Amino acid sequence: MATEVSPDKYFPGLSEKIPPLLFISDQICIILSMKKTRLFHWITLLSTILFAFLQLSDYLHLFEFSNIISDKVESKTYDLRLHLRNYFKPQEPMKDIIIVSVDEESIKDIGRWPWRRDVQAALVSKISKGRPKVIGIDIMYTEPESKETDEKLAKAFREAGNVVLATPFFVTQDKKKTVDNSDIPDYLWDAAFMEVKSPKGIKWKDFAIQPESVNPPLEELSKASTLGHVYALPDLDGVIRREILYLNYGDDCYPQLSLQIARIALGVQMKDMILYPASEVKIGGREIKTDIRGRVLINYVGGAKSYLYKSATDVLHDRIPAEFFKDKIVLIGTSALATYDQKVTPLAADIPGVEKNATVVQNIIMNNFNRPSPGIIELIIIIITGILFGLTLPRLKAIKSSAIAIGFVVSYILISCYLLIYYGFWMNLIYPVTNMLSIFVIQTVMRFFFEEKKARDIRKMFSSYVSPKIVEILISNPEKAGIGGIRREITVLFSDIRGFTSISEKHSPEEVVAILNEYLGEMTEIVFKWDGTLDKFIGDAILAFWGAPIIQENHAELAVKCALNMIEKLDELQKKWEAEGKPKLDIGVGINTGEVLVGNIGAVGKKMDYTVIGDHVNLGSRVESLTRKYNVRILITESTLNKIRDPLGAGLLGHVSVLGKEKVIVKGKAKPVGIFELTTLEHSAESKIVECEDRVVELKEK
Repeated sequence: MATEVSPDKYFPGLSEKIPPLLFISDQICIILSMKKTRLFHWITLLSTILFAFLQLSDYLHLFEFSNIISDKVESKTYDLRLHLRNYFKPQEPMKDIIIVSVDEESIKDIGRWPWRRDVQAALVSKISKGRPKVIGIDIMYTEPESKETDEKLAKAFREAGNVVLATPFFVTQDKKKTVDNSDIPDYLWDAAFMEVKSPKGIKWKDFAIQPESVNPPLEELSKASTLGHVYALPDLDGVIRREILYLNYGDDCYPQLSLQIARIALGVQMKDMILYPASEVKIGGREIKTDIRGRVLINYVGGAKSYLYKSATDVLHDRIPAEFFKDKIVLIGTSALATYDQKVTPLAADIPGVEKNATVVQNIIMNNFNRPSPGIIELIIIIITGILFGLTLPRLKAIKSSAIAIGFVVSYILISCYLLIYYGFWMNLIYPVTNMLSIFVIQTVMRFFFEEKKARDIRKMFSSYVSPKIVEILISNPEKAGIGGIRREITVLFSDIRGFTSISEKHSPEEVVAILNEYLGEMTEIVFKWDGTLDKFIGDAILAFWGAPIIQENHAELAVKCALNMIEKLDELQKKWEAEGKPKLDIGVGINTGEVLVGNIGAVGKKMDYTVIGDHVNLGSRVESLTRKYNVRILITESTLNKIRDPLGAGLLGHVSVLGKEKVIVKGKAKPVGIFELTTLEHSAESKIVECEDRVVELKEK
């Protein structure tokens, strides 16, 4: 196992002689890694702060931008979750809510809309005979028709005694106007909240929806009924997701039509319905929570025609008995397309406005409005996931970091869906998920660019040392590079041209360079073929090694195969050179196996070489020089032989002879080293090993 070491531990003074030697690449990688991690932490922090700020500003309505994101983007995810809810847990409409609709069939039978008011009076009278709990009419009566018909309709309202009329208020966005209370008719005041308890410390009127004007029903109709506003404020995408339970007009607050219908259906007196602006509406024993603007999140039952519809023409022609309406909550409205009272909801693109009001009535009675999160939950999640991702993702590999990020995102989405489906709780999806995805994507992109840079650095560093195959392995697994100072067992190969000085003296420099380049080029290809690392050319000598930068368990076997291949190629070159009349080069090869220091050595920013240092490197060089003494081409040491005994016995090295020469003591060593000649045999011959004699020879020369 490779471990980092200090060069001075094994070679005292080495760092002073070749400053700085080892670990340069390790230190550079550490610095780059620190810079990358620090940059990622800063980006993560900024992303978390941004989305936390957007979440907070969305809750406090600080900026229009965050409101746009909430209305245009987040609301769409809410709609999708509502569709999922209706698939997994369909909502049941209240059976006591009946919608009497002016539909296409009614218009065909009775005539074009609007009908004469005496006809509408007859419709109300027939319904009221069945003694329903309340009759809510989502029809405007702001203009007189005739004294006779208006009086007939007012009489029908008085006789019913439980009619709630729609009252149109007009709101111009971003245009506040002070309302003169003297302009408000007395009969409209009767419809206002009798008790409004303003919260301390909150200027709720700054947030309340304030109309500029109102066009109430005719006085005789208003006095014969209860009034409720029908102003609706769609989101920016035109979808009505919220109902406004009260409007602040002048000094008073006026309840919504559905709120008045539900109050009467519940048998609650007007004095017992209390408004707490920016907080809630108490109606009997129910507490209807609102947002700061007095809105509630409608819990839609489904699409169009979710409630029981009855055609107005069937009521008028007595095809529905009056007893059918006993103790029912009846809403009268229009559903024919020609009446233009269609609304867009999260679950339907075309729903009659009267059905939207029926849904709100059910929500009030059952007190089951959907509830938006207060925002603090999402804020905490944004901060926690931001910190968690910032600390963990840079430390993990791509697959693990992807699994964690995607796991968190999917889990949050599933939890938010579960809470809305089963508990009607709407958590913001966009800000927490976008923050998590942003951090993950940034980490992935940074990892990609830094890994690309690391790959370029590795390719640049090793492309002239090792084969393209090894370079790709290092790029795919940079941890295998071991480009810092490490201590590792390797096999070194030295080869040198014999009599090169004499050849140089007898031929022109151009001839010498040409033949030398041809030789070195062929030998380099062979080194790369056997996955070796080409350390350097030392004049006409070659230094290569195996076992680094990647760990190769069969490093000795590869080195021996390379040496045999080099001799084979040299024989071919010699025949070629002889035919061309060129001088024939011959070489000696020395191979040794042992533990050395391997890493980048040189001067930072000047010249760096990936090389090996140690006694076993020197021994390999001296073994190569002994090829001349013994007049052989390849010599290996006993440490190399011990590594190839098993492969040789298994026939993995072909047909070779390993002939022991002597045990020698080279200069600077006290322990004798056995050296062996390595040659190729005929294919019919069996490989053999002949051990060295016990005789020890001490060599004084280098």
